[in-house]
Amino acid sequence: MPHSLLIDHEQDIERAAKAIKAIAHPLRLKILCLLGEQEMTVQDIVEQCGTSQSNISQHLAILRDKCVLCTRKEANFVFYRISDVRTLKLVGLMRDVFCSNSN
Repeated sequence: MPHSLLIDHEQDIERAAKAIKAIAHPLRLKILCLLGEQEMTVQDIVEQCGTSQSNISQHLAILRDKCVLCTRKEANFVFYRISDVRTLKLVGLMRDVFCSNSN
Protein backbone atom coordinates (compact mmCIF):
# COMPACT_ATOMS: atom_id res chain seq x y z
CA MET A 1 0.00 0.00 0.00
CA PRO A 2 1.45 3.39 -0.95
CA HIS A 3 2.46 5.54 2.00
CA SER A 4 0.21 8.36 0.73
CA LEU A 5 -2.86 6.25 1.58
CA LEU A 6 -1.84 5.89 5.25
CA ILE A 7 -2.24 8.27 8.17
CA ASP A 8 1.02 10.15 8.66
CA HIS A 9 0.32 12.97 11.14
CA GLU A 10 0.38 12.20 14.86
CA GLN A 11 -2.72 14.25 15.67
CA ASP A 12 -4.66 12.52 12.88
CA ILE A 13 -3.57 9.13 14.22
CA GLU A 14 -4.78 10.09 17.71
CA ARG A 15 -8.12 11.38 16.41
CA ALA A 16 -8.68 8.27 14.30
CA ALA A 17 -7.76 5.94 17.16
CA LYS A 18 -10.17 7.70 19.55
CA ALA A 19 -13.03 7.52 17.06
CA ILE A 20 -12.39 3.86 16.25
CA LYS A 21 -12.14 3.00 19.94
CA ALA A 22 -15.44 4.77 20.59
CA ILE A 23 -17.29 2.78 17.93
CA ALA A 24 -15.48 -0.53 18.54
CA HIS A 25 -18.32 -2.02 20.58
CA PRO A 26 -21.17 -4.00 19.01
CA LEU A 27 -23.94 -1.92 20.61
CA ARG A 28 -22.31 1.40 19.74
CA LEU A 29 -21.81 0.26 16.15
CA LYS A 30 -25.46 -0.80 16.05
CA ILE A 31 -26.49 2.64 17.32
CA LEU A 32 -24.51 4.28 14.51
CA CYS A 33 -26.13 1.99 11.96
CA LEU A 34 -29.57 2.88 13.32
CA LEU A 35 -28.90 6.59 13.22
CA GLY A 36 -27.49 6.65 9.70
CA GLU A 37 -28.46 10.04 8.34
CA GLN A 38 -31.42 10.57 10.70
CA GLU A 39 -32.00 11.77 14.23
CA MET A 40 -33.47 9.53 16.90
CA THR A 41 -34.49 9.97 20.52
CA VAL A 42 -33.06 7.80 23.27
CA GLN A 43 -36.39 5.97 23.48
CA ASP A 44 -36.36 5.26 19.72
CA ILE A 45 -32.85 3.82 20.04
CA VAL A 46 -33.84 1.73 23.09
CA GLU A 47 -36.79 0.25 21.20
CA GLN A 48 -34.65 -0.61 18.17
CA CYS A 49 -31.77 -2.10 20.19
CA GLY A 50 -33.85 -4.09 22.67
CA THR A 51 -31.79 -3.27 25.74
CA SER A 52 -32.29 -1.05 28.79
CA GLN A 53 -32.38 2.72 28.65
CA SER A 54 -29.55 2.96 31.17
CA ASN A 55 -27.35 0.74 28.97
CA ILE A 56 -28.14 2.79 25.86
CA SER A 57 -27.56 6.04 27.74
CA GLN A 58 -24.10 4.90 28.84
CA HIS A 59 -23.13 4.06 25.27
CA LEU A 60 -24.61 7.29 23.91
CA ALA A 61 -22.57 9.23 26.47
CA ILE A 62 -19.36 7.56 25.27
CA LEU A 63 -20.15 8.37 21.64
CA ARG A 64 -21.08 11.94 22.55
CA ASP A 65 -17.95 12.44 24.69
CA LYS A 66 -15.77 11.32 21.76
CA CYS A 67 -17.65 13.71 19.45
CA VAL A 68 -19.01 10.86 17.34
CA LEU A 69 -22.58 11.94 18.14
CA CYS A 70 -24.16 15.29 18.82
CA THR A 71 -27.50 16.16 20.34
CA ARG A 72 -30.38 18.53 19.90
CA LYS A 73 -32.95 19.13 22.61
CA GLU A 74 -36.60 19.77 21.77
CA ALA A 75 -39.05 20.09 24.67
CA ASN A 76 -38.44 16.98 26.83
CA PHE A 77 -36.72 15.01 24.07
CA VAL A 78 -33.03 14.72 23.24
CA PHE A 79 -32.35 13.84 19.64
CA TYR A 80 -29.07 12.14 18.69
CA ARG A 81 -27.38 12.25 15.32
CA ILE A 82 -23.98 11.42 13.88
CA SER A 83 -21.88 14.55 14.11
CA ASP A 84 -19.65 14.01 11.07
CA VAL A 85 -20.59 12.44 7.73
CA ARG A 86 -17.12 10.86 7.60
CA THR A 87 -18.30 8.52 10.34
CA LEU A 88 -20.98 7.25 7.96
CA LYS A 89 -18.28 6.65 5.35
CA LEU A 90 -16.32 4.62 7.89
CA VAL A 91 -19.37 2.52 8.78
CA GLY A 92 -20.03 2.02 5.08
CA LEU A 93 -16.45 0.85 4.54
CA MET A 94 -16.79 -1.59 7.43
CA ARG A 95 -19.97 -2.93 5.83
CA ASP A 96 -18.17 -3.36 2.51
CA VAL A 97 -15.23 -5.16 4.15
CA PHE A 98 -16.97 -7.29 6.79
CA CYS A 99 -20.50 -7.98 5.57
CA SER A 100 -21.01 -10.77 3.08
CA ASN A 101 -24.28 -9.33 1.73
CA SER A 102 -23.11 -5.80 0.98
CA ASN A 103 -23.42 -4.60 -2.58
